[in-house]
Amino acid sequence: MEHKYTNALINSTSPYLLQHAHNPVNWQWWSEEIIKQAKEENKLILVSIGYAACHWCHVMEHESFEDEQVAEVMNENFICIKVDREERPDVDHFYMTAVQLMRQQGGWPLNVIAMPDGRPVWGGTYFPKEMWLKNLAAVSDFRRQNPDQIEQYAKDLQNGIRQVSLIEPKDEVPVNLGLLEHAVQKWKGKFDMQKGGRWGQPKFPMPVNHEFLLYYGFMTKDETVLDFVKVTLEEMARGGIYDQVGGGFARYSVDNKWKVPHFEKMLYDNGQLISLYSKGFLYFNQEEFKTVVYETVEFITRELTDDSGAFYSSLDADSEGEEGKFYVWKAAEIKNILEEDYDLFAEYFNVNSNGFWEQGNYILLRSNSEKEFARAKNMSPGQLDKKVNMWKQKLLKARANRVRPGLDDKTLASWNALVLQGLADAYLAFHDEYFLDLAKRNAGFLTENMIRGDGKMFHNWKNGKSSVDGFLEDYALTIQSLLSLFEITGEEILLNDAIKLLSYTLNNFFDEESGLFYFAEKTGSAILTNHFQNEDNVVPAANSVMANNLYKLYLILGEPKYKSYAQNMLKRVTSDFESYPMAYSNWGTLMLKMTVPFYEIAVCGADAKKQVQQLQSAYKPNFLWVFSEDKSNVPVLKDRFVKGKTLIYVCREGVCRLPVEKVSEAIELMNSME
Repeated sequence: MEHKYTNALINSTSPYLLQHAHNPVNWQWWSEEIIKQAKEENKLILVSIGYAACHWCHVMEHESFEDEQVAEVMNENFICIKVDREERPDVDHFYMTAVQLMRQQGGWPLNVIAMPDGRPVWGGTYFPKEMWLKNLAAVSDFRRQNPDQIEQYAKDLQNGIRQVSLIEPKDEVPVNLGLLEHAVQKWKGKFDMQKGGRWGQPKFPMPVNHEFLLYYGFMTKDETVLDFVKVTLEEMARGGIYDQVGGGFARYSVDNKWKVPHFEKMLYDNGQLISLYSKGFLYFNQEEFKTVVYETVEFITRELTDDSGAFYSSLDADSEGEEGKFYVWKAAEIKNILEEDYDLFAEYFNVNSNGFWEQGNYILLRSNSEKEFARAKNMSPGQLDKKVNMWKQKLLKARANRVRPGLDDKTLASWNALVLQGLADAYLAFHDEYFLDLAKRNAGFLTENMIRGDGKMFHNWKNGKSSVDGFLEDYALTIQSLLSLFEITGEEILLNDAIKLLSYTLNNFFDEESGLFYFAEKTGSAILTNHFQNEDNVVPAANSVMANNLYKLYLILGEPKYKSYAQNMLKRVTSDFESYPMAYSNWGTLMLKMTVPFYEIAVCGADAKKQVQQLQSAYKPNFLWVFSEDKSNVPVLKDRFVKGKTLIYVCREGVCRLPVEKVSEAIELMNSME
């Protein structure tokens, strides 16, 4: 196909940047060289940040960036830089911080005008064409007429960004169970006990929060918290936010019922939700949670997996220019596919006023469990399950003929690690070798393609190329997933890879003064202010993951300094957790490990794997699993192998009870220690 315009983005591997490669705007991608060029030409920089599955990014591209009149203004007055926020979270964080300091609404697309050296002076999100042109002219004119004033503003704003990126000393709050109970008690006021999640709309799945709450509720026997987690898992699984035909979750629902999703599907959500539903199944023993795990893994393998074992990043919300068109159904279409089963299907999946969306389209959702529906229809659960699976297969086959949503086929190390963690948790829950095979394949991909021999990581990969150095999230989440895989396989190479990554991170990201890890390497960009990522969001904060990793490695390796690092990191956020626990819930998980009993189960001998699996048959969040079928030099296992026996050691911070040989004896010992 012939294109009238082609810009520098044509050489990018990011699908989002490639979407803009034929805009008349003379887009460049972010680099130190482009900043140098802007300084030499003394030209303002225009930084526009988005991501492939972003609906309003597409709208602004169509209205403004594809428009020749707008492009002429942009090219004449600015060096124009396009940024994929998923590839460059450091650039995104820097300019998002600036926009928020300007007291503007943050979001994407994020559009910022900066001085030739990259310091921001103006910004906002989506702008209609006329407003966009007006703002471009206003900033350009202001700089020409008031050069000293805009320079001072840039200087002040840069100082502001530096200030908010610092970690200020705070009053130390003792870490104990009382702190956790007090914080969770306040948090309960925001629980939606009818529909799950946080009160109000939109509703976002927050796996980090619910994993902490499940752990907390289990350890403290808090029935309110456990009921809340259960309701949330049920309502999300039954809502329109879950793809009832093909599995997997959309990013969020626009309403307060999990009904109408914003239809984009992100890898990072689905990886974490596999973990959450696996743990939910272990505790609540609900078959529908198992179904969610299997269907979500199947969705990822079917639609987001590369031949190499890598996982892609996302699916767009839109197809054929319409949001959700790929996922919604008209009643006549379903009737044509299912024929005599239509009435039963329509009742089960709410092809009625409950599921009606707009323009004659229905969003499939469920009002109750399969078991409850079967009972109401005088069917056995097995009969209904057979029908439901048949319906899904028929609709999935029909849907395959539709125009698919856009695929963001780049691979990000941190997001892959979240799916790897999910697969490890699924294997822990179900002991299905399918999950383990997928996990090992992905771990092999990561270690072979995104980690160098010295432990340095890359953040992105596509078609054999990586262009961005790894961030703390890549190291922290990969270490976490490798350790989890080590717990279920006993393969020491996984532990060694995790230790290698930790060593690199301590050398290149650790800040002695704060005791925390920077988000980017200390020798990184001279333009961007480095920061410490401490707040858990949809994805857990890189520092909270690293602190949990350090504590786990302390238990495995017997290194007291790792515990000390984790404790010092925790001190930085305890006061924040007390006032706003939902933004520090992964830190709360570490607090639980340090305040309520947490144990290591070390198993040595020929039957070690088999016995560990028997011990893992229930939800046990306060246990670390380490095993070997032979002699091992791993400190927690060293000198514990006795030929001809399989010995189970129940330990707490390296102090172990006398070993036992029977699983029943170990369970009895574990129960007596809790």
